[in-house]
Amino acid sequence: MSKVFLVTGVSRGIGSSIVEKLCSIETTKIVIGIARSKDKLEELKTQYSGKFDYICGDVSDEETITEAVNFIESKYKRLDGIVANAGVLDPVEDVNNIHISKWKQLFDINFFSVVSLVGHALPLLKQSNGNIVLVSSGASTKSYVMWKIYDQYGWGAYGASKAALNHFAATIAAEEPAVKAISVAPGVVKTKMQEDIRETFGPSGMTKEALQRFVDLHDNDQLLPPSVPGTIYANLASKGIPSELDGAYLRYNDEKLRSFSE
Repeated sequence: MSKVFLVTGVSRGIGSSIVEKLCSIETTKIVIGIARSKDKLEELKTQYSGKFDYICGDVSDEETITEAVNFIESKYKRLDGIVANAGVLDPVEDVNNIHISKWKQLFDINFFSVVSLVGHALPLLKQSNGNIVLVSSGASTKSYVMWKIYDQYGWGAYGASKAALNHFAATIAAEEPAVKAISVAPGVVKTKMQEDIRETFGPSGMTKEALQRFVDLHDNDQLLPPSVPGTIYANLASKGIPSELDGAYLRYNDEKLRSFSE
């Protein structure tokens, strides 16, 4: 059976890798991507001719979400999985310097856009017993970024939004048995966000020691390629989330996800 998928934040990094993997799977009929960069979306459509289409827009705009789901329902009549990948890091600020409007803007992108997407897509996903894959972060479980060794502050908005995603996955699992959901942290990946950490947010909001660790990861070529987590996300959406992992939060390298890594 040919499957239909919806992926957000597809213009680069992990999102682009998710599209690449999904389009390489024989049972994939079409991947619908959402992003703000029309040029990048057009490149993907050309690259994966016949297997990729898109909606250009901001995921935090309700109209973008409704347009995407309505397009899928009217043209393809089914939806087998979504991967909610779009997200931002800014604002990076500690609790002594909170700008609530910036926190709300981040939550609109990182969390409420996902709630909206699931809300609109759930009727189609229930028909296919579909899968909901949420891109989380190690920052969702710690007050410092990514790994325990990083003595980092200022990621409160980002970490809180990803923690909310984890809980949302558990909520979906508890309340709707017709679909499955999972929240997975991707590790430290070579993406634009890492570039922003090193060049923009790090120098102004991190200790020198913490920033140096990120610089060293980059300089020593130790950042994960986007294809590593991208493959896992795509396989979870395509193969299906195992019942025992429904509602779980896991790191990308958890042994329970090994079978989804290729």
